[in-house]
This record gives sequence, structure tokens and C-alpha cells, in this order.
Amino acid sequence: MEKENTFSEAIQSETKFASIKDHKIAYRSIGKGLPIILCNRFRGNLDDWDPAFLDALAQKYQVITFNFKGLASSTGTPHETILGFGKDALDLADALNIDKFILGGWSLGGWAAQVLTTEFPNRITHTILIGTKPPGKVSHSMEEIFLKTAYIPDYTLEHETILFFEPTSEISKKAAVESHKRINKRKDKDPKVRPELWEYYAKSHDDYINDPYKSREKLMQTNIPILVISANHEVCFPPENWFELNQKLPTATLITIAQTGHGPQSQYPDMIARYIDDFIETN
Repeated sequence: MEKENTFSEAIQSETKFASIKDHKIAYRSIGKGLPIILCNRFRGNLDDWDPAFLDALAQKYQVITFNFKGLASSTGTPHETILGFGKDALDLADALNIDKFILGGWSLGGWAAQVLTTEFPNRITHTILIGTKPPGKVSHSMEEIFLKTAYIPDYTLEHETILFFEPTSEISKKAAVESHKRINKRKDKDPKVRPELWEYYAKSHDDYINDPYKSREKLMQTNIPILVISANHEVCFPPENWFELNQKLPTATLITIAQTGHGPQSQYPDMIARYIDDFIETN
């Protein structure tokens, strides 16, 4: 049973800005402890992380969320490569005087996290991947309903349920309602990512599947512990793409959650935070 806290540090957290060369990265930071930097999804802004998930992590860690360059409240021109997206996390760490950190990523943010892990392994202690896919070409594609829904300009609860939960499960549909309420408790909303900027995500996707960094190969040789959290019905990035790499990724642990969808951390914020903490503590 997931707990419902009346006070949320995540909801109350201040949006700050880190100056990075010619632009500013918007970020929020809560909690104390080892730093976890989280990379966001397609169209995601600072408000799109379920505050209950962030609060649960912040009980033991410093949890840092941010907007990629040029998107939502961050300034500058967005990146066209997935490494560029990933390096925003590194630039933010540098600005905050953080040397080594735990790197997390949800969906597209998981692509950025994987490439940053393989390109800057000396900075990353653990990599946490939620609802994402491995680098390079994969055998199992997203379902058509996800692709159609993801590009709707303004999401309703129904759209969120399709995108991030499991519409055939009453448990998941109820969780979608509760997560929607939590996310919308914040009053000072972060700007949405404008539709004319969505093309930068598409360019980064092309870069990711072409894999000029050989990240797929490097993940097979890494010594960085990797936790992959997926769903039994992932309409966006099926876990079968990870199953195919079984016995090829020496440090990867894969968890699939029943009756969930693309955002398991929003359905089970406390449980997913515990999985992450247990993984970090034992690796």
C-alpha cells in the first residue's frame, strides 16, 4: 500500500537556475545525501515527476531534477544529439560542485542517462533507468496508441492513463487519478515544452538509434551498476528489448512491475524508491 503524505517537499521546492556558459538550466533540489540527478521524458518539465516519488527518494538522497537546455524553463537552443541532452546533467553537476553522482533517467531521459554513463563513466556511480530502451536499433517497437497519444498538445487524465499507466487495470487507473492529483497540487507551474521544439527530441532519437557513441557495446563492458525498471505492459519501450540482452550486460538488473505502464514510479512511488535504494545500497 502506497502512503499518502500531506506535506510534500517536492511540491514546495524552489525552481533555481544554474548558469552554464551561454544558457541557464532550470532545476530543483530536495533532500540530503548522495546526489541523484534525474533526466526527464519526452515533453517532460520539472512538474512531470510525481512528487511522491521524489519525496520518497529524498528521504535518503539529494534528488535533483532539471529541464534540458532550451526546453520548458531552461534557456538556450535545444540539443540535436542525445549526448547533448545527457551532458546537461553533467554541466549541472559541475555547476553544483558535484563530482560523482547517481544518474537516473525516465523514457527519453533514460537514453541520455545511458549515453552519459558510457561517455563519462568516471562521474557516474550507479545508473537508474525507468521505462526506457537500450541504445541502437531494437526489435520491439512502441505501440501505435502511444505514438498517437504522445503528440496530443494538452494531456488529459485519460491521455496520461494511456501513456504512463495500464488502462486495462483498475489498480493502475486508480493510481493514475492519484498521481494526477499529486502532480497538479503545485501552484507555480513550470512552462510546458512548446510544440515547435519537439523536433529536437526526434533528432536526438535518430542519434540514439544510430549509436555513434557505441553505447550499446560499452554497456556490455561497463562496471557501473545499472538498474532497469519496466512494466509487464510497456506500450512505449517493451522490456523484451532488455530481455534480448540477457547475459550480455554484466552489471544490469531488470525489474518488471505487474499491472503498470510507462511510468511505474508514478503508480508505485514508494515501492520504486525502495527498489532504487536497495539497489544502490547493495551495489
